[in-house]
Amino acid sequence: MDAFSSSPSSGSPSQQFSASDFKDQLKTQLAQAYAEEFLETIRVKCFDKCITKPGSSLSGSESSCISRCVDRYIEATGIVSKSLFSAQH
Repeated sequence: MDAFSSSPSSGSPSQQFSASDFKDQLKTQLAQAYAEEFLETIRVKCFDKCITKPGSSLSGSESSCISRCVDRYIEATGIVSKSLFSAQH
């Protein structure tokens, strides 16, 4: 048995995972965690920069600022990711 399979005495085959299943599950969880962290970072950075007087709605300038901030952050993250991945290959 490999490290990802349950022992024969555990009984249920539904508790057995192949290495491929484990990798897929791990990739999904990492992608979700990354997305949550990414959104939280954008929220904090852009909110702090753009929302000077929190209220029940955004002003036009706050809305424009948020949009530009998110766009720049996404673009910068893409550039960094592309550089990192091209350097590894």
